[in-house]
Amino acid sequence: MREAWLELDPAVADVSILDGRHPVGVVLGCCVQLATALPLLRGNGHPLTAAVESGDAIVALAATDDVGAGSDLMSMGTTARLTDTSVVVSGTKRWITNACHASHALVLARHKPVRHFTSFCWVLVPLDAPGVRVTPEPTSLFEGAGIGAITLDEVTLDRSALVGPPGRGLASFALHVAAERRAGALWAVALCRRVLRDVRSRLEKQPLGEGVLWDNAAVRERFARCVVETWRLAAVCSAAVDLASAMALKVAVADGLDLVLRECTQLLGAEAFVDGGIAELRAAVAMFGVAGGAVGAMLAGVAEHADELLGVR
Repeated sequence: MREAWLELDPAVADVSILDGRHPVGVVLGCCVQLATALPLLRGNGHPLTAAVESGDAIVALAATDDVGAGSDLMSMGTTARLTDTSVVVSGTKRWITNACHASHALVLARHKPVRHFTSFCWVLVPLDAPGVRVTPEPTSLFEGAGIGAITLDEVTLDRSALVGPPGRGLASFALHVAAERRAGALWAVALCRRVLRDVRSRLEKQPLGEGVLWDNAAVRERFARCVVETWRLAAVCSAAVDLASAMALKVAVADGLDLVLRECTQLLGAEAFVDGGIAELRAAVAMFGVAGGAVGAMLAGVAEHADELLGVR
């Protein structure tokens, strides 16, 4: 991941330049660190910021809890017990990007039992601290992402491990989630454009009757729909993104990306299923509709903010 990281400008949350140069998992790892973990550290003036910016340190963003809670952060079971001098962290984080590569994890934990927006805090946990265990997740997808589970068993740290004030965990996360959504959307557009260029090149070379597949009107129409969807996603990326529109953006990206890759799989037929082919890519990037909050949860939020998104005052 460090090789890819050094190609980026840490001041700009745009990982699209990495698409096609590195495996999906590596780009995913850079996206999470650049768009969320680094801004959280930077915004709180944390001394580890400089090492992350230079690529000398990798920080895993450990927000997603174990299977029971998942992305339902309000139901989180990971806890941080605070004293005047220490913080004790317990719980399990699942499907954490960069977990197997990172030196630290930025852990979102509950420091109050009440189900409230102000009950959470961020704790920067060294992954070599006593009581920490990192286990790779059982998946062959996302090569280079270092996805794993982080088990925290009464991990005792100095209170200086807190990143930002207690009670501001979810608020600070919400502040930066729009940037993460935009970074993911820009990446999705770059990925669609790359795939469509490759698919068109193949269609123009694949024999069909006395011509090639690209000559077929039905093929051209299906391809054109993919172009329109990619154009639509690119247009959305240029709009201002706040908390409400970030949820809508996530759904639009997940649906649009799947539409493009599904159509391209159909257009290529069996060729899409070779190792490293579009069918495999489609399976991997299905995480756009799951990671950081499932589409269903996003749609629930979109419904709650419908008036705002529709411009109703």
